[in-house]
Amino acid sequence: MLIESILNTSRYALLSADDQQRERLVERSRRDLREQQYCSLPQFVTDVALEAMREEATALQHVAYHNNSLRNCYLHKQLDPALPDDHPRNLQDRSSVRMIAYDQLAADSVLKSFYHAEAVRSLVADIVDEGPLFDNADPYQPANYVCYRDQDESSWHFDADNSFTMTLMVQAADHGGEFEMSPTTRDDDDQNYGRVAQVLNGELPDSVVSVAREPGALCIFKGCNSLHRVSPVVGDTLRIMGVFVYEFTPGVVGDSRVNATIYGSRVA
Repeated sequence: MLIESILNTSRYALLSADDQQRERLVERSRRDLREQQYCSLPQFVTDVALEAMREEATALQHVAYHNNSLRNCYLHKQLDPALPDDHPRNLQDRSSVRMIAYDQLAADSVLKSFYHAEAVRSLVADIVDEGPLFDNADPYQPANYVCYRDQDESSWHFDADNSFTMTLMVQAADHGGEFEMSPTTRDDDDQNYGRVAQVLNGELPDSVVSVAREPGALCIFKGCNSLHRVSPVVGDTLRIMGVFVYEFTPGVVGDSRVNATIYGSRVA
């Protein structure tokens, strides 16, 4: 599928770097990302592209890796006996998601075409405003489908080392599956364990925002220092997200141990 058929160019000026509409979009998105730690671009892809992505992800469910485990918000499964039981590093919760990796997508995958499009990469780079972006070179990580069935969820967590996270809502659940965030729960100089524990224990409900993401919405957010989760999915409709990884330097690949945790033993 041509990128002109994937991107909603009638709503967004995505194919012209000089367009004033694009400049306003970048300025607004930068401001949102800076002030609220996320920005959302609704109807970013066409209905035709969305349908192709839904069909692709649904057809690949039989190869999806069901990552179902207890973990803490730092994505660790091991407890730390040197810390109190109520320390955030020892508070674990269930995460249950189904991962479809980059290598499981066909060469002509619509998700791959979206990810590799220069128009998408350059726009995201301009919004994030940290320099040029490059495609991730890992065989599994660059573009994934993350799927949720009934009762699946993603517990509170920080993203490991990512300066930003980029997702595309492909199909929403019947009920639940809300993306929730506690912006700037910690910062680069302070782990702020007290505040983290309060969010994990439900003691700071006013700090949590629900980020509306209807199908077709592109979301860029600062997940490294902002706790976030996907609430439990309810119903028979598969919740489908596209998740993408760009890098600030070319040739980056992931840690094989991390990949085995995310995608299963087949990648070890």
